[in-house]
Amino acid sequence: MNQATTTRMNLLQAVNSGLDNAMAANDKVICLGEDIGKFGGVFRATSNLQEKYGKPRCFNTPLTEQGIVGFAVGLAAQGSVAVAEIQFADYIFPAFDQIVNEAAKFRYRSGNEFNCGGLTIRAPYGGGIDGGLYHSQSPEAYFCHTPGLKVVIPSNPYQAKGLLLAAIREPDPVIFFEPKAIYRASVSQVPEQDYELPLGVAEVVQQGTDITLLGWGAQMVQIVKAAEKAAVDDGISCEVIDLCTLLPWDRETVSTSVCKTGRLLISHEAPLTGGFAGEIAATIQEQCFLNLEAPISRVAGLDTPFPLIQEKQYLPDYLKIYEAIKSSLAF
Repeated sequence: MNQATTTRMNLLQAVNSGLDNAMAANDKVICLGEDIGKFGGVFRATSNLQEKYGKPRCFNTPLTEQGIVGFAVGLAAQGSVAVAEIQFADYIFPAFDQIVNEAAKFRYRSGNEFNCGGLTIRAPYGGGIDGGLYHSQSPEAYFCHTPGLKVVIPSNPYQAKGLLLAAIREPDPVIFFEPKAIYRASVSQVPEQDYELPLGVAEVVQQGTDITLLGWGAQMVQIVKAAEKAAVDDGISCEVIDLCTLLPWDRETVSTSVCKTGRLLISHEAPLTGGFAGEIAATIQEQCFLNLEAPISRVAGLDTPFPLIQEKQYLPDYLKIYEAIKSSLAF
């Protein structure tokens, strides 16, 4: 990365920079959502975009998620590149039918004669902000069950900008979940210019030999911290993988790692039952069964609504991951 062309950005600023680049490069890119215009959205992700590109290209919508996504599907179907913001991922459920029954099936039902590929739905997701049960959920698994969609979750500013630009230009609709807990906490050097990172490709954050640790989004902070503790306290060498894209997910990178280490631990904030870790575990045991030295571990949120005052007990933190690492090595 050329340091002369980079700027220190947090994850939120990287998202804003990506939207700015996309709108500058293509006048068909349109941003829409609740309070995203002059106000810049609840997290200010779209700050200054309306001033720069005008109200027709960055505008407020009524407070109706079904309407936001339905309108965005229509925009994309007629040739615009729609980037719709859902204020919190928890609010995406009123738009569920529009996403899984309309956007995801648009191309298939026409035999590729028409589509709404120019559609990206951005949504801040996850816990860590004391938001309680309506502002803290991680609904990625619901959408990973739907053919026709792509589901992307960055974990740092560099990924956020590169993956967002790739998502906006992707010919299939993309759900882009942004880990709001680290919107301002995750900071790194990010190119000011336009760049893309490939969808469907995981990032090997750290090489290791004893166990593979897999996650996405803000959970990567906890996973890396657990890997550091395991190395310092117990001499355990952890390979750390950031999945980045959940649909389609990078089976090859994960299976190659597990065949090397013989162990796999997957961690996500969403509840354990029906969480995407289960799908990964099923696939890896099929592909790597003879290489596994221990059962695949899952460290996840609890099977309860997301609590408020018990958030720290609910979330899978680095200590829970660390204990699971030791249990796997002791098996």
